[in-house]
Amino acid sequence: QVHVVESGGGLVQPGGSLRLSCAASGFTISNYIMSWYRQAPGNERELVATIGSIGSITNYTDSVKGRFTISRDNVKNTVNLQMNSLKPEDTAAYYCNARHVWLGRIFNYWGRGTQVTVSS
Repeated sequence: QVHVVESGGGLVQPGGSLRLSCAASGFTISNYIMSWYRQAPGNERELVATIGSIGSITNYTDSVKGRFTISRDNVKNTVNLQMNSLKPEDTAAYYCNARHVWLGRIFNYWGRGTQVTVSS
C-alpha cells in the first residue's frame, strides 16, 4: 500500500527556519521525480521545488530561490525541504508529490500535507 507522509510543519517567526520531511512507503522513490507544493487559503496549489530522480537537478519557484533547499535520500526513501529566512507569505499547507511515468502509465502520489505558519 502506497503512503506519502509529510512532517515538520509548525509555527515559526519571520526569519526562522523549518525542515519538512516526506517519507514514502509502498514504493521506491529512486525512479520518481519528487516535488513539494504548497497551497494557501484561497489560492491554487503552487509548485515550490522539484528534485530529479538522481538528485543532481533541482528547480525552485522564484519566490523561494536562495532560501529553500530540496534534497532526497533514495536509501531512506525520504525527501526533505529545508526552509530558511521564512516570510509570512510562505504560510501554507505543504504537500509532497511523487511522480513517475513508465510505459505510458503515470504514477502520481500525494501526501496529506503539513501546515507551515510564519507569524510573529
